[in-house]
Amino acid sequence: MKLTKTTAEIFCPSGEAADTALKRTARLAISAHQDDIEIMAADGIFSCWATPNAAFGGVVVTNGAGSARSGIYEKYTDAEMMDVRRAEQKKAAVVGNYSVQALLDYSSGEVKDGKNKEVTADIASIIAASSAKIIYTHNLADKHETHCAVVLRVIAAIRSLPKEKRPDRLYGCEVWRDLDWMLDEEKTVFDLSGHDNLSAALLGVFDSQIAGGKRYDLAAEGRRTAHATYYASHSVDNADKLSYAMDLSPLINNVQDPCEYALGYIERLKSSVASTLKKLS
Repeated sequence: MKLTKTTAEIFCPSGEAADTALKRTARLAISAHQDDIEIMAADGIFSCWATPNAAFGGVVVTNGAGSARSGIYEKYTDAEMMDVRRAEQKKAAVVGNYSVQALLDYSSGEVKDGKNKEVTADIASIIAASSAKIIYTHNLADKHETHCAVVLRVIAAIRSLPKEKRPDRLYGCEVWRDLDWMLDEEKTVFDLSGHDNLSAALLGVFDSQIAGGKRYDLAAEGRRTAHATYYASHSVDNADKLSYAMDLSPLINNVQDPCEYALGYIERLKSSVASTLKKLS
């Protein structure tokens, strides 16, 4: 497979050829940054864990140059941080038993440029070479612009493929804005119970973020625990860790504008809030 950037890489922890690894990839996560996959796509990682015939693969679109840094990483240059974050993501792929970890190495500016078709083309090539029927990416209401750009590129990439190469399901997951605000009946709920050790190992790999000033490990686990407790107000907890996703599958085969699709969730929340308050007034 030929990717656009000469610095792009497809890393296969098993040592097998990339085309072989992609062919056995049943679930694929496509994220903006290093460590986003481990936060947002734990359902895919856990579902494929130790299951050779249903492998999990990851794609990171950006190069990590804009990472926050402090402590021992405070004086690292962008180039040094890129090297560190690339190495960390590869370690996570080994820990998580990923079939493949693609690193596309774009800058955030390139990803956010809607006229740049190379990002979309690279994503489409990877999806087409895989056997992924389930794809995880960012949600359309995320507050990080690069995350929003990535999900738009993923939707465009999928739509550019022949129907037989498209996934069955596309999920927009939580990172920089959680999805607790969505109506319960519209949430896709992932039960992440029973994988605390693996989750801690995956998130703990990213030392440049944790020691560098961002406790994503604690934040991700705390959010999942909170979701499990607050999901149902009138029943006991049936899980100890949950994550939510926005089902973007309807956007795979139709031409609805992603912005209109996202605003539909917000409008339905608005109507629900208004209905409750009017009823009780």
